[in-house]
Amino acid sequence: MQTSDFNYDLPEELIAQNPLEKRDRSRLMLLNKSTGEIQHSKFNDITKFLKKNDLLVFNDSKVIQAKLKGYSANNKKNIEILLTEKIDSKNWKCLIKNSKKIPENSEIKIVLHSGKISIDLKIKKKLQDGSVIIEFFDEVNLNEIGEVPIPPYIKTHLENPQRYQTIYAKHDGSIAAPTAGLHFTENILKQISSIGVKFAFVTLHIGIGTFRPVYSRNPTKHQMHPERWQIDQSAANKINTAKQNGQRVIAVGTTTTRLLENSIQESGQILEPGNGLARNFILPGYKFKVVDGIITNFHLPKSTLLMMVSAMAGKENILSAYKNAIENNYRFYSFGDSMLII
Repeated sequence: MQTSDFNYDLPEELIAQNPLEKRDRSRLMLLNKSTGEIQHSKFNDITKFLKKNDLLVFNDSKVIQAKLKGYSANNKKNIEILLTEKIDSKNWKCLIKNSKKIPENSEIKIVLHSGKISIDLKIKKKLQDGSVIIEFFDEVNLNEIGEVPIPPYIKTHLENPQRYQTIYAKHDGSIAAPTAGLHFTENILKQISSIGVKFAFVTLHIGIGTFRPVYSRNPTKHQMHPERWQIDQSAANKINTAKQNGQRVIAVGTTTTRLLENSIQESGQILEPGNGLARNFILPGYKFKVVDGIITNFHLPKSTLLMMVSAMAGKENILSAYKNAIENNYRFYSFGDSMLII
């Protein structure tokens, strides 16, 4: 197995640059994971493919305003910082554009692009993985100084940052949205519930582990960055009951999938409540223990997420489905269309 096995060519115009006016108006591709059979539909018709006693599991993590953009008062050059992991009230792990040019122990005053706020920080340590540990001189309120971090392949300005949040987002902590959930509206949730589908909510705070590229030729050499998770007693009970009764557990998103499979690995046959760090990397050949189906978007070539859905449905089925999606002008990536793999 090579990383290049998961490559495909995507016309740039199919990368969705804006969310649709209404969340649930995206297209939906149904993919039979066993046969590779494809069916085209709309997301607001998803109830046609669900059944009574299915359990949908959602990731309720909320995207924080983790991007700081401005210029250095020291040299007037633009500076962009993505805060990736909070260490304590003043110290953060982060990614800084062109950080190689900034020496350790540098003290920087950043003037934000609004021009009204400046923040002082110190470059404490540069790590081998390219990350930097910084210390703010004072505690910062990201809701006042930060921006919602939008993926770099989206070149347009997002007028309403709430469109990069799921409607059920609850717990602050992610630096990217669990995008499979962006299609859901209150009305869609009511429709799904009305046919007897049950819901459970878990939390995985999305960090650089989810979107960091695979640089190794052999994907098994890739190291996943750990991401924090939490599963409460209510969610664990619902998931265990569904599995014991032979009911389908359908994960809303790859992050939910990774969390559920990580947690069952750690605790044996029963999924237990708790919290910790998820480091698992799901590749073809993996045998799923919890998740029976996935609602997901269309992912980047050679990404860990494309490899995960290939583990669920088979690489050939996935690449064939992606080829079909391109031929039918589906919208790709974060603001794109959806796929239901069952």
